Amino acid sequence: MEIHAPTKSYIIASVAALVIGTAAYALGLVNADMALNEKGFYAIVLLYGLFSMVSLQKTIRDRLEGIQTSKIYYLLAWVSAGLAIALLAVGLYNAELFLSEKGFYVMSYVLSLFAAVTVQKNVRDVQAARASTAGA
Repeated sequence: MEIHAPTKSYIIASVAALVIGTAAYALGLVNADMALNEKGFYAIVLLYGLFSMVSLQKTIRDRLEGIQTSKIYYLLAWVSAGLAIALLAVGLYNAELFLSEKGFYVMSYVLSLFAAVTVQKNVRDVQAARASTAGA
C-alpha cells in the first residue's frame, strides 16, 4: 500500500495556522492589562496545551500503527490534554476580562492546539511516505 504525503500547501497552511494562533495568543498577552504572574499562567497554559496535544496525537498514532505505547502514558496524554483545556477554562472564567477578550483567548488557543495536532500529523505522514517510497 502506497502512503501519500500531505501536499505542500496543506503543510504550509497548518504551519501558518500554528504560527498565527500562537502569535495572536502571545500578542494578546503582551498587550493585556493584567499582572505579570497572570500573563505567565496563560503563557504556560498555552505551552502545556501544545505539548499535551502533540503528545496525545503521537500516542494515538503510535497505537494505530502498532507501535507499543504504555497504557499509563496513553492515559497521561489524555489527562494532560484535558487539564490544559480545563486550566484555560477555569482561568478565563475567573479572569476580570471583557467577554470579547475571553473569546479571543479561547479562539486563538483552539486554533493553536488544532494546528499543533495537524503539524504533528503532517510530520508523521511525510515520514511514512518517505519510508514507503524508500522501501519500494
